[in-house]
Amino acid sequence: MSHETSATDPALATALTEAAATSGRAPSVHNTQPWRWKVLPDALELRMVRDPRLAATDPEGQLVTLSCGAALHHACVALAAGGWTAVVERLPDPKQPELLARLTGFRHTGADPDAMRLVQCMQVRHTDRRPVSDEPVPAATLDEIVEAARADGVRLQVLNSDQVMDLAAAASQAATVTSEDPQTREELEYWTSRADTGTGLPPEVLPEQAPQTTVPGRDFGRPGTLPVGPGHDRAARYGILWGIEDEPDNWLRAGEALSSAWLAATRLGVSVVPLSGVVEVEGTRQTVRRLLAGLGFPYLALRLGLADPAHAGPPHTPRLPTEEIVDTSAVRAGHA
Repeated sequence: MSHETSATDPALATALTEAAATSGRAPSVHNTQPWRWKVLPDALELRMVRDPRLAATDPEGQLVTLSCGAALHHACVALAAGGWTAVVERLPDPKQPELLARLTGFRHTGADPDAMRLVQCMQVRHTDRRPVSDEPVPAATLDEIVEAARADGVRLQVLNSDQVMDLAAAASQAATVTSEDPQTREELEYWTSRADTGTGLPPEVLPEQAPQTTVPGRDFGRPGTLPVGPGHDRAARYGILWGIEDEPDNWLRAGEALSSAWLAATRLGVSVVPLSGVVEVEGTRQTVRRLLAGLGFPYLALRLGLADPAHAGPPHTPRLPTEEIVDTSAVRAGHA
């Protein structure tokens, strides 16, 4: 029988701390890991950190919010894997816009086997920007990923070949705009030179040259050391993660949907590459919105494909230590 439990219960306090720590594996814009968790006697709170070195890339904090949404979903899945459920309050306090979510009403219901498998996927999930294999993603697999991305007000629309060409043109235009912006170039320089800090994108995860892809990926302004090899991603599919509104809670839910879709893709052996450049430039974001027939707002473009079996997966990006993202002082004091 399930029952509501307080985080003063040592078992729950440990579960909350571990879930928050596990959420650190979530994807984030430039691997900034902009989430901070606080374990309270009766709640687990998620706050975002707005870094001034994203002022050009993400001036409204939308991609930071989306990143935090992915961490929120990771944490909820990790809790479920440990046998806990919670009530999620999104943006619970208008006076604290950085407070994105509060988890309360914890109940111990028994470990969820599906969630346990997804936690394993969190450990192996990565971003591989190289071309995928020539084998197409099976339709049933694609449908499963699309279904996993379905959330309250959020959908993943897979593009047809004509729409992919429009997306490619928009991505190319966005790349030109950002390459001509000194502040954006400065930010990319910062986030690709963060060796031994636990954040950012090290050379070993960035291609040594621009891969041959239908939709161009981000130009990080410097070559990495990840060998690209021959090949093209002609068999890749592209999609738009979108929703009917454009408010902070929608971007938060979009991050949750991204996490759900990406973990499902990882379980199914599908590579996912987020393409945020097209939504960072207002003009190209409007182009992408037209691909949705103006029915909603695009949050992110995604490339989906089967990884080339000839390529070993790239290294994982670094992660911040748990003590930097999870504050347990409130429950430690209670146990003192």
